[in-house]
Amino acid sequence: MGGTALIVIDMLNTYDHEDAEALVRSVREALPGLGALLERARDASAPVVYVNDNFGRWRSHHGEILEAALAGPHSDLVEPIAPDEESLFVVKARHSVFFETPLAYLLSQLGVQRVVLCGQVTEQCVLYSALDAHIRHLDVVVALDAVAHIDAGLAEAALRMMERNMSAELRASDEITFEDVPSD
Repeated sequence: MGGTALIVIDMLNTYDHEDAEALVRSVREALPGLGALLERARDASAPVVYVNDNFGRWRSHHGEILEAALAGPHSDLVEPIAPDEESLFVVKARHSVFFETPLAYLLSQLGVQRVVLCGQVTEQCVLYSALDAHIRHLDVVVALDAVAHIDAGLAEAALRMMERNMSAELRASDEITFEDVPSD
């Protein structure tokens, strides 16, 4: 049997960048779905992996990234979905959660064959991560109500690309389960 992991992308954010205002609005809309996914994954004892940008702080670790996000002007967007003691954490420097990170190895060690992607930004990091997951022969699910965007039109196009070109399942968070899936 192959397991399912929840991948939380770039949600530990200080929101002090150029596109923050547009993104914050969308994150607020995505928080309920994201919270529900986290709860469901944790209840099922599925791996929850936070993959987060290090914002150029090469000496930082996940605790420092979380502290910076919680000290930022939008800590209310971080606190409800913060990692718990069981959560795993991978630091990334570019758009894809897989690019030069140990995530593929970690998922392999955990027996994961299906990833549920949530977080930000739909038309950037979520899109590139879905492509890289597909290339690695992982089944991809994107939680429609648990991803945030900067540009709604580009996000919609990105979701269509993920569904068509990467065979991603696009589902509402309440339709996503974390039970084992049959392996090929």
